[in-house]
Amino acid sequence: MGNFFTDLFSKLTLLFGKKKDIKLGLYGPPNAGKSTLANRICKDWLGEEMSSVSSIPHETREVIVKEKIEVKSKGKSLTFNLIDTPGIATKIDYEDFMKFKMNKELAKDRAKEATKGVIEAIKWLDNMDAVVVVLDSTINPYSQVNITIIGNLAARNIPVLIAANKTDLKKSDMKAVESAFPQYPIVGISAEKGKNMEDFYEELFKVVK
Repeated sequence: MGNFFTDLFSKLTLLFGKKKDIKLGLYGPPNAGKSTLANRICKDWLGEEMSSVSSIPHETREVIVKEKIEVKSKGKSLTFNLIDTPGIATKIDYEDFMKFKMNKELAKDRAKEATKGVIEAIKWLDNMDAVVVVLDSTINPYSQVNITIIGNLAARNIPVLIAANKTDLKKSDMKAVESAFPQYPIVGISAEKGKNMEDFYEELFKVVK
């Protein structure tokens, strides 16, 4: 009789105990290149793009999910759901949108949508198994926004990989990013050009377990 219950338990564990889908979030300030990286990952492994990319900040105003992306690196395989989140900002001003030739009414609407997007992105943090923080390596990393993002992740004890993006640009300063957040693994990439993506995927395997 003991064997019967042992076998039944094993079968039920197989049926209901499969590991939930790994949720990998892309977080960072506006225009750091989150959606560009999301598109690069999807192009590399699915042959299609994921998000719209624009020079206007807060172009991604709601959370976008792409399911079942399988990444391979050095004989290993990893499947996850990729979550592209709106850019995190500590302050969103409608006047910033007016610089992009939007009228006042549209700019105010965009600012409201962007604010909702930031709140939604923070809420989604509670569902994340791991997060890639995408930073623009041409900009000083010691910003209130970046420290807020890292602080939220540290408080939740979520595994983090920092992708220092735009390393193809002359102003890129990897050392500044490394010295700002020495407690996390950092990989320099150009999501737009596809530069150093092999190293990125290799580091991803170490963070997502």
